[in-house]
Amino acid sequence: MIGTRFHLHDSGWGGVVLLLALFLILPCTGKAAVLPEDRADMFYHYYDGGGVSVTGPALLVNKSVSDNVSISGRYYVDAISSASIDVVTTASPYKDKREEFGVGIDYLHGNSLMGVTLSSSKENDYLADTFGLSVSHDLFGGLTTLNLGYSQGHDIVQRVDTSFEAEITRYNFRFGVTQALTRSLLLGVNFEGIAEDGYLSNPYRSVRILGASSPERYPGTRDSQAIAVRIVKGFSSESRPVMSSLRTEYRYFQDNWGIHSHTLAFALQRYFGDRVVGEARYRYYQQSAASFYSDNFATEMTYMARDKELSTFSSHSLGAKISWNFLNQKYLFFNRMSLNLSNDHIYFDYQDFTDVRNGQAYAFGANVWQLFLSAWY
Repeated sequence: MIGTRFHLHDSGWGGVVLLLALFLILPCTGKAAVLPEDRADMFYHYYDGGGVSVTGPALLVNKSVSDNVSISGRYYVDAISSASIDVVTTASPYKDKREEFGVGIDYLHGNSLMGVTLSSSKENDYLADTFGLSVSHDLFGGLTTLNLGYSQGHDIVQRVDTSFEAEITRYNFRFGVTQALTRSLLLGVNFEGIAEDGYLSNPYRSVRILGASSPERYPGTRDSQAIAVRIVKGFSSESRPVMSSLRTEYRYFQDNWGIHSHTLAFALQRYFGDRVVGEARYRYYQQSAASFYSDNFATEMTYMARDKELSTFSSHSLGAKISWNFLNQKYLFFNRMSLNLSNDHIYFDYQDFTDVRNGQAYAFGANVWQLFLSAWY
């Protein structure tokens, strides 16, 4: 059943006004907050799984222009080649390219930091523009940090082989608290609410009604909420304040489409000497199906979906990361540099989505590789 809306978007720009007001009235009792570091990240990512491959570079640059102002810019590319189960059973494999540009500015005011971001992405059949505003405020000498965020997005959905075009509007509110409980124990609690209006289905995807194909039909609105709790414990040695750390996180998600999900993650990070940092991590995810999802409908309904991401499924992810700080002193105009390599293997198991080619429950594995170079200047 589609639930009652909580109307995040009723205030329109009210979220922006609220964050600006909070930024101006929060007390300035110290100067624990700092601007982002002057830093450049050059990044390459590769995903392969379930008949889909995604590759591309990315670049992120931050630069302070005064003691109180920092600017940033980013560029991100996805080259997509898809012969996923959704594609091979209903259409032909395809290739696409997504490009995203973004700019941001951060302003430091006492122990508060305000950020404004703009981003725009484009692919053959999807356009997206997003405006974001965030405020973080440190209390009690930096032991407590409050975070507020608001973003508003406008997307245009198209279909390449027809003149179809539709719009989506998204509103996102975020609130978080990070608290240092001891010198080596950190607790974070974050809440996020999202409201979406518009065309939320996929113009290419279809459902099955007693085996026959029919276009998907989604509700025109979706509201979701998520809360996450994170605990970070540091372990020290006589020679190093932080020798290793253990991170644990739990996240609960629900929406008015009937989906409920749970995420549990662990990560262990450890220094090996002065220049190498290693990390091992595990993540488990489980969700229930949307109320209007079915692998094969017995009769036509008002709303119908057969997107496997709206089905009942779970996933396990096991990953590792290694960082090498190969430059720890000034060289030319760089202060330090690091090289990072990361890999995650993910296994997806769908309980009520079948491969129509063999009638079996669908499952697949995927690998995600990330290589990035970070330079501070």
